[in-house]
Amino acid sequence: MLITLCYLYLWARWGRRPAALVLSTVRRLRASRCSFTFCRAAAQPRGARVCLSRGGRVFCVGESQSIEDLNKWVLFLVSPFILEAEHIAFVTESIWAQGDSFQKPSSSETVVRWSDCCVPLACRPGDPYQLIARASLDNFSKLGAAFMEERLQMDNGLIAQKIVSVHLKDPALKEVNGASTKQVQARPLSPEPSLEAEPVQGIMEHCGQGDSRAAGGSCLLKRGGASGGAPPAGGEPGQSSAECHQLHLSSCHECLELENSTIESVRFASAENIPDLPCDDSSPVDGATSELCSEQERRRGNILGKAPNVLLYVGSSSEEAPGRLQQVRSVLTDCVDTDSYALYHLSEDSALRDPWPDNCLLLVIATREPIPKDVHQKFMAYLSQGGKVLGLSSSFTCGGFQVTSRDTLRNTAQNLVFSKADGSEVRLSVLSSGCVYEQGLSPGKLQGHLENPDKDKMIVHVPFGSLGGEAVLCQVHLELPPSASVVQTQEDFNVLKSSNMRRHEVLKEILTTLGLSCDVRQVPALTPLYLLLAAEEIQDPFMQWLGRHVDPEGVIKSSKLSLKFISSYTSEMEITPSSIPVVTDPETFSSEHFNLETYRRNLQTSQLGKVILFAEVTSTTMNLLDGLMFEIPQEMGLIAVAVRQTQGKGRGPNAWLSPVGCALFTLLVSIPLRSQLGQRIPFVQHLMSLAVVEAVRSIPEYEDINLRVKWPNDIYYGDLMKIGGVLVNSTLMGEMFYILIGCGFNVTNSNPTICINDLIAEHNKQHEAALKPLRADHLIARAVTVLEKLIDTFQDRGPNGVLPLYYKYWVHSGQQVRLGSTEGPQVSIVGLDDSGFLQVHQKGGAVVTVHPDGNSFDMLRNLILPKRQ
Repeated sequence: MLITLCYLYLWARWGRRPAALVLSTVRRLRASRCSFTFCRAAAQPRGARVCLSRGGRVFCVGESQSIEDLNKWVLFLVSPFILEAEHIAFVTESIWAQGDSFQKPSSSETVVRWSDCCVPLACRPGDPYQLIARASLDNFSKLGAAFMEERLQMDNGLIAQKIVSVHLKDPALKEVNGASTKQVQARPLSPEPSLEAEPVQGIMEHCGQGDSRAAGGSCLLKRGGASGGAPPAGGEPGQSSAECHQLHLSSCHECLELENSTIESVRFASAENIPDLPCDDSSPVDGATSELCSEQERRRGNILGKAPNVLLYVGSSSEEAPGRLQQVRSVLTDCVDTDSYALYHLSEDSALRDPWPDNCLLLVIATREPIPKDVHQKFMAYLSQGGKVLGLSSSFTCGGFQVTSRDTLRNTAQNLVFSKADGSEVRLSVLSSGCVYEQGLSPGKLQGHLENPDKDKMIVHVPFGSLGGEAVLCQVHLELPPSASVVQTQEDFNVLKSSNMRRHEVLKEILTTLGLSCDVRQVPALTPLYLLLAAEEIQDPFMQWLGRHVDPEGVIKSSKLSLKFISSYTSEMEITPSSIPVVTDPETFSSEHFNLETYRRNLQTSQLGKVILFAEVTSTTMNLLDGLMFEIPQEMGLIAVAVRQTQGKGRGPNAWLSPVGCALFTLLVSIPLRSQLGQRIPFVQHLMSLAVVEAVRSIPEYEDINLRVKWPNDIYYGDLMKIGGVLVNSTLMGEMFYILIGCGFNVTNSNPTICINDLIAEHNKQHEAALKPLRADHLIARAVTVLEKLIDTFQDRGPNGVLPLYYKYWVHSGQQVRLGSTEGPQVSIVGLDDSGFLQVHQKGGAVVTVHPDGNSFDMLRNLILPKRQ
């Protein structure tokens, strides 16, 4: 490798043309099975090493990228998947040209047509539009050089954005070739995808990560002798001349010296000698008063030199005060990092007696009752000294504003227009306090008014005094969740829940304006896995199987991670996303979020979900079963369960947010290829979504909880908002599909959207019922049980065995939609076809099948939006 990199550096230094440099690099490094990427500099993969930079585009080398299955791609069946020794497979990402955005090369440049240099194998319509193709090494290098020099021309108005080489694994290719031969004979003119597969966007976005030795380190070796990096005469940097840089030579003295150097970290001390906030023994806030006055809290500070205390004033010690305090505290905890700010109750006595202004970063006033005159004077003095105040449905005013009652608005959902500091607007539904602001001085940057003829002022921003004091006063209940007891109707609950994320967005904008940070909190540390068994009878067989498959160090390795099986865990053991200890002694397991006995009682399966890998915090459950899934006997069904994920995966390039309160799991299911479901793998995602809904609605007295399925892979509250989703990755080996079903749905986490227990609480309120809230461990076990029954029914009776129940719960019954745009033809949704894809019927026309990967289904606008193909 060192000789190769030196060779590349010398060629680049002495000015070899880009085409020759690319070809030489590809030929010499292909044997190392690395990945070659051509892209714009801004899209350079992390960890990749740049070999050539030209005009804002780069050619880089990184870790090998593989495609394990092609089931989700539309196959060009006239092209068998056979790669000759001197050929290379690659993916091209493109976008559609908009208007005159396509710039044709000048007449002096030779255009290279993409289709002239390669044979297309498969495509994935979407944005970006992706094509897998094969080409000789010479033609692949020719395409890359043309991309670098902006001479590459795609067909049908596409513009190439990225080209990356990939390794197509043999088992998947053999099976797809077999399927392709049969389909060519039956339907040569209309190839359609029929298998569910793992999204491939991750290959595009994460290529190049991994061992830096694949293409070296990060030493900059630029053309020319000047250390300052000046451009060659007559040229601009990064335009006409190619640069070779970031080639790391393992013998480079400069790089070795850099690797051995130590950078001294600089620690900034917090503000010293800040007066203590007195302990309030009557405060119901989180535990012992000693924590309130701890040395750690006293020493924390901010850029203003004040301790990072947020004080919450909720009025006198009335019966409403404790509940009010908890509501305000809860919403602020959702918006700011409680590791950076301390939230304290400010009682009326402390407001009058103690020197709190010197220790207060923000004062939150959240009381409906009149504020005593002497307390009001204290608050105004704090403002005049540069203090920050947030009023939440409070009687407190300043700057000449007056609070006027509007009884017709009280505790009703209203439409609010909120203007942010940058001038942009947020429209949302809010719960009105029944009061509005009148008169007053010109407001600051933030303001909010109702969307009514009077444009009633509900949020005002009031700069105060010459020392930087300011207040944001609100007469909408930003502190109350949609499930609050004062929300009067089901309709109000629905619209408020739909705006819940925007409610948090508005509150974070206000807090940021008032000087607090609402940045994303620190990612929690990863925790070990625990091996748990749902059935005692598989204890001995499983441990015997495990003993035969671990190496002498107790490790099972896969392409994605290593699992080290140990009897006990100590804090000194390192945990990374790619190396995780697995504790095998169940006696050491304890979790407040997952009760093994609850799971066992509710799991009624013959195979699925028997062997559990549990983690409090993991990167993603989708990777945890990778090293076990192909070897473990089917009767020992694997499931990975987590309380939190730091890198949860959604459909395609999406991420899945995973706060505490979600049910998060990945389940292994094995499906024979030559079976009813094996021939219709897209139905797996529908069955899993249906299983979650049925798991809740089949509980006695919970039948009316309005949980539904949305095609193709979502779980919804009515047709209003998403409450969960499903991700399916399949691998075909021999005559068996090995399917990983990732599932996540909100059970107890009300924010930032909605959860199942919210629906139960609202049902109880509307029907004067007393249904108990549900737990994640309970519902995971029930969902796995229902799924196994649905799979058995499907295998016996095909789609017709499960579709009646699916249609009972889906959100699309009788739905009228338009294809393409708001001006497109109106169609009716009629159901699913025999492969699990959505069908729509045009008036007086044929039934059209809509594929999940080729279309975006927008429930809010009642549209089906086909991508250009």
